[in-house]
Amino acid sequence: MLPIVLAREGKGCSILTARPAEAAAGRSVMYKKILVALENSRADNALLPHVAELAGHFHSQLLLLHVADGWVARNFEQMKLAESEEMAEDRAYLEKTAAELRGKGLQVETRLALGEPSTEILRASRQEDCDLIAMTTHGHRFFGDLVFGSTIHAVRHKSLIPVLLVRATSRPGNSVKDSEIPHP
Repeated sequence: MLPIVLAREGKGCSILTARPAEAAAGRSVMYKKILVALENSRADNALLPHVAELAGHFHSQLLLLHVADGWVARNFEQMKLAESEEMAEDRAYLEKTAAELRGKGLQVETRLALGEPSTEILRASRQEDCDLIAMTTHGHRFFGDLVFGSTIHAVRHKSLIPVLLVRATSRPGNSVKDSEIPHP
């Protein structure tokens, strides 16, 4: 197992680092393949720097996954439907994001899945033999969690591999709202 160090970087951003010599020496790498569940929204901007950093440190391959879950996507195979405009936009977004990460020297694959997000994230993680699932969380509370948090809830409870959750930020550079910081 690689020695892990929890480091602080920037504005309280925690990252895991490993000694690169371990990977270069051909020893087991902790995260060979990281599934990155993308939403095709601004929330992805909070997640991508974290996974790019991890992939760089561990020499990991990234699998960018977006799950299209509209009506056409959910009925695509059964009804032999044509790809929707939303699905085409999702595919273009995946390829654009992959190109940006490849420009940083990272190994990246893309996959557009169709159907229920938690089911497809878990399926892809098994099929692709991933070692980590990375997702964003929006910090909903109670009713919001019931409606919007079901994907994360299902993935974190059913996954057999670690899940990295990164809080989507409302303002660049802030990971926590000032009102949520406990004050003595």
